[in-house]
Amino acid sequence: MSVLDPARTPAVAEPPPRSAGWPALRPLVLRLHFYAGLLIAPFLLVAAVTGLLYAGSLQAEKIVYAHELRTEPGGTALPLSRQVAAALRAHPEGTLTAVRPPDGPDATTRVVLDAPGLKDDNSLAVFVDPYTGEVRGSLESYGSSGALPLRATLDHLHRDLLLGEPGRLYSELAASWLWVVALGGVLLWLGRRRSARRLRGTTGRRRTLSWHGTVGLWSAVGLVALSATGLTWSAYAGGHIGRLQDALGGATPAVSTQVPGAAEMPGTDHGAHAGHEGHAGHEGHTGHEGRTGHEGHVGHAGGSGAGGRTGLDATLRTARQEGLSGPVEIRVPTASAPAYVVQQTDKQWPERLDSIAVDPASGQVTDRLDFADYPLLAKATRWGIDLHMGLLFGLANQVALAALMVALILLIVWGYRMWWQRRPRQAAGLRGGRAHPRGGWRRVPLAVLLPLAAATAVLGWFMPLFGIPLAGFLVLDACAGAATRRRARAA
Repeated sequence: MSVLDPARTPAVAEPPPRSAGWPALRPLVLRLHFYAGLLIAPFLLVAAVTGLLYAGSLQAEKIVYAHELRTEPGGTALPLSRQVAAALRAHPEGTLTAVRPPDGPDATTRVVLDAPGLKDDNSLAVFVDPYTGEVRGSLESYGSSGALPLRATLDHLHRDLLLGEPGRLYSELAASWLWVVALGGVLLWLGRRRSARRLRGTTGRRRTLSWHGTVGLWSAVGLVALSATGLTWSAYAGGHIGRLQDALGGATPAVSTQVPGAAEMPGTDHGAHAGHEGHAGHEGHTGHEGRTGHEGHVGHAGGSGAGGRTGLDATLRTARQEGLSGPVEIRVPTASAPAYVVQQTDKQWPERLDSIAVDPASGQVTDRLDFADYPLLAKATRWGIDLHMGLLFGLANQVALAALMVALILLIVWGYRMWWQRRPRQAAGLRGGRAHPRGGWRRVPLAVLLPLAAATAVLGWFMPLFGIPLAGFLVLDACAGAATRRRARAA
């Protein structure tokens, strides 16, 4: 079977007359929508199914790891220093990098360790009962998002099909074409709005088209948003977006971790503070460096200890006094970043992502960065990523993502069904529908065609996994056209 059987695609004897407006563009859009829907749809289907699984991963994580994440509230919480010490006694091979205090009375404390045998962007999360100091378990956590194994696996499945960097090409291909398919479908549907009423109550392909067009129209905005936000952390287009964002002054800022006289601070063991890169994960351009601390900070975590060093508990109190409410993460000092960093981690709207740096020697705040002071482009990137991950509006965000994924799955199924229903009535066996007639570009006025071709070339360079498949479509179409002309001459 050939989906582009030249024998079933009529040859164009002479260039059709050029027209203006939508009638000129419709054949071109229709053929592009056909090619993309037929050949790119399998990648979109995989992305939709894995995205649907990921949409429910936050709730699944809370259920599967309830023992580690939750405890029975009661009594007075122990100092963070004692909780961290308990975690390090259970895992002496680990090195302290950060602590996430409980975000509620029934939550455990998450002690983040750098442990041997983990990937560069992964950490060991040790969960401690804040009231008893009991270690309730430990799990590998992924990146700065802190995703636990179940959510991390679903995340990787959606991003790269568990194939690593080569697998990211699939998701970038899907994101690069999703907006093209969605907007092309909207144009085609609105272009035939006058006849849309006649589709109601019909059967066969027209009924399928009615369902396909209606659901596609209602979900188009969401699908385009998913495409745009998904591209922000893609391998090739994501790099271009990041450089463009930086050039426009929209880079995500970071709080300064430098403090005066840090090299002369008493009690600093530079050999034990080897920092390492990591924790970027699925956070796009907003990930932070993984930081390696050491057990020497734990003994003074309750306040100002020997040598005048400020500990975790005093740092947390300072952060609360500075207005950093809600869930926070405390990153311990390193040789290259000698200040404590306390950052809010609440990514629900309105987001609380303020951060401060605290001098370990004096306990004074040395720098502060509020989310309100981020450049607009940095804010938009953060909102887009959190929206794509189902974090921005909590459960409502996750439900909306799941609905969009179901809609995309239905659109793909209906699209293939329409292609099957377009096959000739006398066709036997597995023969699909005819391709839409080629040569639509000849109808487009040069004043429109040339700028359109230039814009497509720029987009193809900016999004290589849009440009390369598009070039492949053109080559395939040209070969099919040549075969058609040869058959016509032979006849």
